Amino acid sequence: MGLKSERAESGARQRELPTFYYRQHFLELLDFVAAHYGHVLDPEQARLIEKFRVLPSAPQCLYVRLVNRKGRVFDPRRMKYPEIGSLGDPLARLAGEGWVAAPTPDDFEDVLTALTRGEIHSGLAGLHAGVSRSWKKAQLVQFALERCDPAAFTGLAESHGLFVQQRTDWVGFLGFLYFGECQDGLSRFTMRDMGLVQTHSFRESYEPRFSDRDEALECYFFASRQARFRRGSPLDQRAVIAGVPLWPEPASEGAAELRDDLAFLIGRHLEKEGRGREAMDVYRRGESHACNERLTRLLLASGQREVARRHLEDTLQFARSEEERLFAADLIEQKFSGKRTSVQTDVLRAAETIRIDESQSGSPERAAIAHFEARGQRAFRAENTLWRSLFGTLFWHELFTSDLSRLHSPFEALPASLNERSFYEAHEDAIESRLAGLADIAATKRRLLQVFAAHYGTSNGVFRWRKSDLETIMALIETASPQSVATMLRNMCRDYPSFRYGWPDLLVIDSNSDARFVEIKSEGDQLRRGQLARIVQMRNAGLCADVIRIRWVLDPQQVYVVVDVETTGGRGDRHRITEVAAVKVQGGMVVGHYQSLINPQRPIPPGITRLTGISDAMVADAPVFAEIADELQRFMGDAIFVAHNVNFDYGFISREYARLGRKFRHAKLCTCASMRKLFPGHDSYSLASLCRRYEIALRQHHRALCDAEAAAQLLLLINEKRASELRS
Repeated sequence: MGLKSERAESGARQRELPTFYYRQHFLELLDFVAAHYGHVLDPEQARLIEKFRVLPSAPQCLYVRLVNRKGRVFDPRRMKYPEIGSLGDPLARLAGEGWVAAPTPDDFEDVLTALTRGEIHSGLAGLHAGVSRSWKKAQLVQFALERCDPAAFTGLAESHGLFVQQRTDWVGFLGFLYFGECQDGLSRFTMRDMGLVQTHSFRESYEPRFSDRDEALECYFFASRQARFRRGSPLDQRAVIAGVPLWPEPASEGAAELRDDLAFLIGRHLEKEGRGREAMDVYRRGESHACNERLTRLLLASGQREVARRHLEDTLQFARSEEERLFAADLIEQKFSGKRTSVQTDVLRAAETIRIDESQSGSPERAAIAHFEARGQRAFRAENTLWRSLFGTLFWHELFTSDLSRLHSPFEALPASLNERSFYEAHEDAIESRLAGLADIAATKRRLLQVFAAHYGTSNGVFRWRKSDLETIMALIETASPQSVATMLRNMCRDYPSFRYGWPDLLVIDSNSDARFVEIKSEGDQLRRGQLARIVQMRNAGLCADVIRIRWVLDPQQVYVVVDVETTGGRGDRHRITEVAAVKVQGGMVVGHYQSLINPQRPIPPGITRLTGISDAMVADAPVFAEIADELQRFMGDAIFVAHNVNFDYGFISREYARLGRKFRHAKLCTCASMRKLFPGHDSYSLASLCRRYEIALRQHHRALCDAEAAAQLLLLINEKRASELRS
């Protein structure tokens, strides 16, 4: 489906939303929580669910509207909902049953947010002299917070009819139970109904994410404070920071991870404010590698070297991951043994270097693939897609269709056992049987093909279906050690969140059918510690894994084909090619030409004929694109595709090949963009302007061969300048 069709269908679905869709969403949330989390709700929370259900429709709708709005304090004069009608009676009913209330001094900041600039100024002017009319709302709010008694504004808020949404924490807790994270409103339900968000149902029923009320409450404690810190005002952030000493000690792994995330978030905030000592206290609350690293670096920065040394030695002894071990060992070497560079820098400096033409620097991985293939090797994009696809297809049954497969809600895509790191324990016998079966290459390939055939396109949270990934998976299965692959997959089964990302960029298979994984780094790139940790893990498993650096050079033997097309119009999805020309350049010389008129199989607009000189009569007997497609592709070979405003010409040609069911893939170079970069300061970078400036012949502008020849001369200028800069 094209983008235009997708938008049209999405718009149709949006128009089809029922009038009271938001009320239905909230009732759906209540029904789900009541059905799956009765063991978590206290009597008052359960009573509120029933109390809401018996409200008349209009008060229900109004309250859900409040749930979906930002803030807690609202002005009814600025709320208009035609489907509800007058808000007077619904608002009175909500107030009478405690769903909304009049503001109190505790709502002072929210009241200020709800009032307009003029209303705040009017209120302040009656309380303080010297309040300027020119102040912006933010200045007025800050002045009020610093100088005013909150109670003084309560009457002002009441005079404007402001009211406060009550039971927001109840709503927040219900949403947290459903989604596993704190949400602002119910927009995900709406996006689902519009077709913008997919839901998943690998099983017909869902299991609660929390085993008891204590676990749910301690997880919500940290998650709600993280949401408040991220989305709230500076006052909210100060309140969260002040509450750090009162944090409970988590009893569950999920709560501990949320606590660690919150500690890191607050600690980084304090560091940015120059409050390093307070940040260290907060980092000590966390147990994650991220908190541990920041604490260590702050200890060193504050001169507490011996404390930092002991901390690093403890970390090295009790490291919970390869990344944490690398960090501790490396920092000990640097700070206490005189080593001057990090291990990542050492590995990067020692890496093999390959030389690739600088014109391909826009896509280093693709350039590296072409480099290996030119030397008779096979190379595949791997990174995170290969391992996740292999993991998902090999264990499809255990992940998605077995009796133990679990999701916590329809909006979750990733099986619960992966997030909870319980997948291996739950399926150990089946996993080990599947891993042992990797030794039978033919049987493994058959199984993977069966899964692809039976489930291709089925939405899931582990990987995206791509036919090209199947080829890469098969290449890995055929060439890598089954035991080594099994070791890495076993690691994923035991700790999927830690092994989801960080895999090397490419799988390369040499002429001896030996497989190695390659992390590609071009000039200026850094090797991240997580990437190095993954390489070490792969090596420990018996796989060959390396870092390769790309040095960009100007290859005099690189072949370029400079292309120009004339068309029936500017929109590639509506128009067709009327003429194509190509000029081959190698070694600083033009070495070949290609040109053909093309029958576009549609009329040429008069304006286009006036511009190009190409008429319907001229193309009547010309070949259609399909008839010259092979000839043009042979002329292109493996050359770099060059054009002035390259995406225009490349787009038209690639679409013509797509209509034939064929791929057209070449590295691209734009003479317009390159001239802007290398020859700055010109008023215009149009082809005609540049040809005048550099005295390049352009006798038949807007005819393909003339324009391609002119752009080829620009390419020679560009390459001469690039060579000069690379030499310097």
